Amino acid sequence: MWGRITALPFFVLLMGLGALSMLVPAMHGLAMEDFVTMRVFFYGMILFGFLTLIIGLATAGYAPRSIARSQLITLCAAFAGLPLMFAVPFHEAVSGTTFLDAWFEMVSSFTTTGATVYDNTGRLTPSLHLWRATVGWMGGLMVWITAVSIFAPINLGGFEVRASGGVGRGANDRFSQIGQVADPSERLARTAFYFVPIYTGLTFALWLGLVIFGEVPYVALCHAMSVLSSSGISPIGGVYYAASGIWGEVLIFAFFIFALSRLTYTRRHNIESSGNLFRDPEFQVAMVLVGLTTALLFVRHFVGAIDEGEQASIGEAIAALWGAVFTVTSFLTTTGFESRFWVGAADWSGLETPGLFLVGLSLIGGGVATTAGGVKLLRVYALFRHSERELERLMHPSSVGGGGREARRIRKQGAYISWLFFMLFAISIAGVMLLLSLTGVQFETAMVLAVAALSTTGPLASIAAETHISYAGIPDLAKMVLAAAMVLGRLETLAIIALFNPEIWRK
Repeated sequence: MWGRITALPFFVLLMGLGALSMLVPAMHGLAMEDFVTMRVFFYGMILFGFLTLIIGLATAGYAPRSIARSQLITLCAAFAGLPLMFAVPFHEAVSGTTFLDAWFEMVSSFTTTGATVYDNTGRLTPSLHLWRATVGWMGGLMVWITAVSIFAPINLGGFEVRASGGVGRGANDRFSQIGQVADPSERLARTAFYFVPIYTGLTFALWLGLVIFGEVPYVALCHAMSVLSSSGISPIGGVYYAASGIWGEVLIFAFFIFALSRLTYTRRHNIESSGNLFRDPEFQVAMVLVGLTTALLFVRHFVGAIDEGEQASIGEAIAALWGAVFTVTSFLTTTGFESRFWVGAADWSGLETPGLFLVGLSLIGGGVATTAGGVKLLRVYALFRHSERELERLMHPSSVGGGGREARRIRKQGAYISWLFFMLFAISIAGVMLLLSLTGVQFETAMVLAVAALSTTGPLASIAAETHISYAGIPDLAKMVLAAAMVLGRLETLAIIALFNPEIWRK
């Protein structure tokens, strides 16, 4: 029986899991006596469960000609199509909203972006906020699973920096070699069996810790799912208003590490390095970026306080330092939570914190095969090592670069493909900004929204801009453009381009 289920197409399995997940807000609505939400999601589970059964029976025994192509197309369809299913009960449960807004909300949640058109958190019931967090949590889990089982074999998603082959090359050969041991469905199932307990256990541990520190269990659960998926979804407007206080922020900060390096949660699927976290280049780059950015922001506020003649206590200085560390790390992981002491630093010095810092950190993003978006730390590391080597050659033209075969590959092929991706990312930002401008969005607003969508950092719009940008106030065409940009940012441009690789379309 289990073998027949895992043999179904990946998209059908995702539909089934999405339908079953509707029981979460239904049961919560029943417990909260929100019977409208309970009925809507329970009927939605029945409807889409029946639809999944029909599609599963129709596609049973389907064997794609190209496994790599089929799974890439499935990912595109999942991030673009599944939010339509998620939006149906959400639209029915929210009064006075359009289906476009509901679909945009679900795309934002499933791509772990966290942008919301419902600025007033009181407009949604607790069960609906839980549904947003659950959809984001499922999106983050799918990123973990597909990164190892789909992107790694075809050198995409950041794995191409260290790979000896080209982007998308040898895709069918790699899948065929793996297929000698396990078919694609079995490989996905094995990866899921490995990651689901880890992902769920980490979420439970964070939830329990937040509850111990005084957070409301329902809010703690939403925040725990949002941190692990780096979606930044919150039913109360962020950790700024959390009851867990400073200790809750400290605990959340500790869990940001899972968005900086995949070595924090998997050693079994790591084949490129020794497995030592502190020797991982992604983790090292993240620590350098967090340290330098925090130091710059703290010194700026400290000098501003001196110029204003403010008498600051040691406690205020430490609070300002912590607010910078937490918020900087949060945006580097593309989570987007703002520390409650972030605004206090600006009040202390009389200077506003420049949002350009947060925009740059979101563009860089987190680690490869994590839920974070952006360019990724490994690509930044490859460009840095290439620049370092070029400077050495200027001073010593006859020198020989060391570091071994892997280091040479990162400095050459890895840096080349990283620069190519960076250019594609920049072109994508320019393209999204152009489309947003054509819909009537102002230039500065278009820039922030484009970066927020492509880096999957939705809260960037409300914190990085000089004035709060409301997603509810932008035109409907702009919402459709941003939704497409979120999917593009989640899948990455190279994955879309790889679909046009002739080798992937071969049998």
